[in-house]
Amino acid sequence: MLVQLLEWCPTPVHVVHLSSVRSLTIVRAARDRGLPITVETCPHYLTFAAEEIPDGATEYKCAPPIRAADERDALWDALIGGEIDLVASDHSPCPPAMKDTGGDFFAAWGGIASLQLSLSAVWTGARVRGVKPERIAEWMSSAPAKLAGLEGAKGALAPGFDADIVIWDPDASFVVEAAKLHHRHKVTPYLGRTLYGMVYSTITGGRAMSDTLTWAGTGAQA
Repeated sequence: MLVQLLEWCPTPVHVVHLSSVRSLTIVRAARDRGLPITVETCPHYLTFAAEEIPDGATEYKCAPPIRAADERDALWDALIGGEIDLVASDHSPCPPAMKDTGGDFFAAWGGIASLQLSLSAVWTGARVRGVKPERIAEWMSSAPAKLAGLEGAKGALAPGFDADIVIWDPDASFVVEAAKLHHRHKVTPYLGRTLYGMVYSTITGGRAMSDTLTWAGTGAQA
């Protein structure tokens, strides 16, 4: 239906939260006809797999749901191959009571808190696939800036651009701990997971953001 509407009114359309590469068949066909369509996926679809989720672990619930490992790997292939344009956090925190439903997935809130962890989560999967940091910057910075019409001010380290900078160590690892999360609500399926790409500082518009994403003291390996 989305493509049919796009054919009727060819204005740029962006598909969010792609969790299955099966939908890319429709996207490819639309692009082959010259229709202006872009698509994103999210860190949790590139990280988790349905068969690895414990029974009743409602912290993993999101919409659309997390798919099987073969779908996760296919998403990576599509992202690396350029069929998926960018990665967006889909940060969706909620009070713990909305997730703690006694294992009832139907009653639990559908969303994953991952804003603080997105860069590290994506880099953890990318590094084992031989992806360079430049591609991460493309997927999570320059491509989103272009989509938002901000490519002249954000998404690049260049004269005249906003000084939005992340200082990180791609070789350093850390274990996700609730006490180190700056999210208001600490419920996330990443708890206890080892991620790579230690973020030490962020600078937004030239202003240091007082170690908002620092994981110092969590046993990071330099």
